[in-house]
Amino acid sequence: MTYATDRMHEEIAYVAYHFHWSHAEILDLEHRDRRRYVEQIATLVTRAEAER
Repeated sequence: MTYATDRMHEEIAYVAYHFHWSHAEILDLEHRDRRRYVEQIATLVTRAEAER
């Protein structure tokens, strides 16, 4: 099973936007590690929005 290219690009953009990492740095991550960063960023964003 392959991971959807559109989904992968969304994850790359999301991590790059929030962490300012390069495309290459993000692609070097294992899939599960990239997903974990996406989930953690989403948690932080949600928490910050709730505190406003």
